[in-house]
Amino acid sequence: MVEEEYIRLIFGLKMKQIRTEKDLSLFGLSKKTGLSKSYLNEIEKGKKYPKRDKILQIADALETSYDHLVSLKLDKNLAPIGEILQSRLLKEIPLDLFGIRESDLIDIIAEAPVKVNAFISTLIEIAKHYNLSRESFFLAALRSYQEAQNNYFDDLEKKVELFAKAYNINLDEKINPEELEDILREEYGYSFNNEALSQYTELTNLRSVFVPETKTLLLSQSVDESQKTFIYSKEIAYNYLGIQDRLYTFSWIKFDSFDQVLNNFFASYFAGALIIPRKRLAAQLKGFLYQEDWQPELLQEMMASFTGSPETFYQRLTNILPKDFNMRNIFFLRFSHNPATDDFRLEKELHLTNLQEPHANENNEHYCRRWVGLRTLKQIAASKTKAAFGAQISQYVNTDNEYLVLSSSMEDPFRAGKYRSIALGILHNKDLVNKVPFLKKDPITRMLVGVTCEGCAIEDCSVRAAVPTRLQKKAQNRRTEEVVNELTARFSKPQ
Repeated sequence: MVEEEYIRLIFGLKMKQIRTEKDLSLFGLSKKTGLSKSYLNEIEKGKKYPKRDKILQIADALETSYDHLVSLKLDKNLAPIGEILQSRLLKEIPLDLFGIRESDLIDIIAEAPVKVNAFISTLIEIAKHYNLSRESFFLAALRSYQEAQNNYFDDLEKKVELFAKAYNINLDEKINPEELEDILREEYGYSFNNEALSQYTELTNLRSVFVPETKTLLLSQSVDESQKTFIYSKEIAYNYLGIQDRLYTFSWIKFDSFDQVLNNFFASYFAGALIIPRKRLAAQLKGFLYQEDWQPELLQEMMASFTGSPETFYQRLTNILPKDFNMRNIFFLRFSHNPATDDFRLEKELHLTNLQEPHANENNEHYCRRWVGLRTLKQIAASKTKAAFGAQISQYVNTDNEYLVLSSSMEDPFRAGKYRSIALGILHNKDLVNKVPFLKKDPITRMLVGVTCEGCAIEDCSVRAAVPTRLQKKAQNRRTEEVVNELTARFSKPQ
């Protein structure tokens, strides 16, 4: 059923459209109907819905029928707005997370429906062009929410500490998955099955499935200790935080609502904060960042002291570096690599403060092979090693931006023959150099990089995967413009 407020808005949109088509002002409509101008204005803004007798007066004044005016059908000029309103999209967009009231958007739509319609139509066309799914939209909204909060959530940090205190978990030591399993079993009535998933080849990409009816957690036999710890921590989060609307598979198959997306994130954040407690991580990061000499092995040892999952560790850095070290210009990337096709895919990204380079490209272009994450991926695929760490200062061609990039690459534990890399980039500027002593000695290799080969101006690149077609097109357009200007100037003079 269409909500009452949307019925009011659609009525108001139609009434305003018909009135403006007849070049009739609100004052003029007021005179013809005997209804006050302010009352008619509130109707057009969707704030009031007139009774039948008043609708008849308005329809008569606008020389249209009662049925046409009350119909929820909009003509083609306003149809996209009607689709948006009746689809409940405004209800699914997490407006409140960004401090926006739904009524504010409705006021904007009512104030300039034709322009808003053109904007919405444009968004729809873009979404179609890039095959933007509902899940992609939700995930983009989540990333925006994380970025707006600098990816730090103090309430969840405090709840992790309260949980650890209540269940006597020592946050100064590495979390033991058996301890978490006991909590799930004794406190929340869980049972566990490590064999069922392996019986279905279609489920090899899943790490776990939770069956709510029997509180059974089905675990993949291929999960290692760190992955099991994260899964258990996330299940604890769902229960301890009282989350009902949740996902039951890890990794997720589909989202039914944005609430599920958000709750999945909250549970993952809780899990990361439990496995890698803020205070202990911040203390160890100081020991690493404030060294006089570049010692990457300290970073590796620090990671191992918390978890065997580089992704969990690097994700946690995006929480703590902005909060405790005021390093706010950060990006996080996860790439997958298929050596058989030499295909690289950017599967996850997060940008804090600004949209840093690199970021996702939806044009199927070739990401720069000079990035440290992609270089290490190719190295471990070629050498058949299980993992590799790399660091570089990436200088982006045609910009003044530099980033200190740390990256770990490894075999993908759930996709045979494929690899993944995790990269964390921190804006490399005077402020960072002043904070991090070892950067003053410039110990890390600098590399000139692009974003995608198709738009990269680096000449004589030995790892280029495609010609710079976008730059070539721009250059051709510039030459064409120059010739047109010359021709115009030539014929502007009397012959």
